[in-house]
Amino acid sequence: MGAFFTLSTSFAVVLLVIPGGLCVDIIGGNEVAPHSRPFMALIREENGAKICGGALIKENWVLTAAHCDMKKSQVILGAHSLGKKEREQQVFQIAKRIPYPCYSPNNKENDIMLLQLKKRAKLNKAVKIIPLPNSDDDPKDGTICTVAGWGQTANNLKKASNTLREVNITVINRRICNDWKHYNGRPVITENMICAGARRGGKDSCSGDSGGPLICNNVMRGITSFGKANKCGAVDSPGIYTRLTKQYLQWIRKTIGGDIQIGF
Repeated sequence: MGAFFTLSTSFAVVLLVIPGGLCVDIIGGNEVAPHSRPFMALIREENGAKICGGALIKENWVLTAAHCDMKKSQVILGAHSLGKKEREQQVFQIAKRIPYPCYSPNNKENDIMLLQLKKRAKLNKAVKIIPLPNSDDDPKDGTICTVAGWGQTANNLKKASNTLREVNITVINRRICNDWKHYNGRPVITENMICAGARRGGKDSCSGDSGGPLICNNVMRGITSFGKANKCGAVDSPGIYTRLTKQYLQWIRKTIGGDIQIGF
């Protein structure tokens, strides 16, 4: 997967961006009703080679993952299909890309970024803002969360999904995710991250889903970040999500300024 994953001593950890020629999608999920997730943003290179997800948090601001820093990219709101233009879609050029100042590609810490759009979105039924949480609660083990994206449906599938998909996943204790049966400290799953998947595997985010929101109990709690290469949905490699901590929320509010929707 070229520049989009980092090798450790025994396995690869993949940042969940679709590289050129590998268009992929949510593992074990289902297609959502068209435009029923109006906060979802599709971030796509202008040549269509790479994609990420994101969340609209203000009319001209999208929250995504720092490793989704694709220079020649655009943001599409109101999208359901990847393969055709829809009347609901609004396409935007990006004015600024602002990754969190302490983002570390090596240990995957602080994988969060803001995109400022050159124009403001027109809010309607297909395009809406997702409120920022009013607290930085850490989801408890066993909490059921949802994640959506246009990413990979199978590890060996090289055909893009044409539609937005979603899957329910379960929060897993960081101690378990850091043990020798899982990530074994490579990298360390910190308190700035959420580990979530399925106890028996088969439900996960995957390549191409990066940057999309993790929603727990109807509140956005995280951002899709990374997993093990070619092991989406495997029991030993649940997905890892950047947790929206107090520090990150303060940075977001300071950066985008003005009136911000908070709380659901």
